Amino acid sequence: MTYKRVILEMGAGNDLHGGDYTKAAIRAVQDALHHSSLAMVRTLGVEKSKMKVDVTIGVQQPEKVDTDAVKATLPVGVVTVQAIKGGLAVADDDRDDTAVIASAAIEVRLDLP
Repeated sequence: MTYKRVILEMGAGNDLHGGDYTKAAIRAVQDALHHSSLAMVRTLGVEKSKMKVDVTIGVQQPEKVDTDAVKATLPVGVVTVQAIKGGLAVADDDRDDTAVIASAAIEVRLDLP
């Protein structure tokens, strides 16, 4: 059998004040999760612990994302998280503040024939 992608869900999240890249990333993941239902997984009787869940976070400064903290928010599966260049960082020069906007893609793979 081979793991095949069966679900792809996207989300967006932000931290409007404070420039917290991890907070924006977690909010993007939660946005994606709240648009999904794993009814197919239940219907097929798949063990959730065997699902592979790959998360990609796009932000302007990927090195500022705590990928372990993001990973901890995923409820099931064997989870991997990577942060890559993407998203937006919008500076507010008048207040020395940055709004961080993150994009998330969550891919679920199942071991299928």
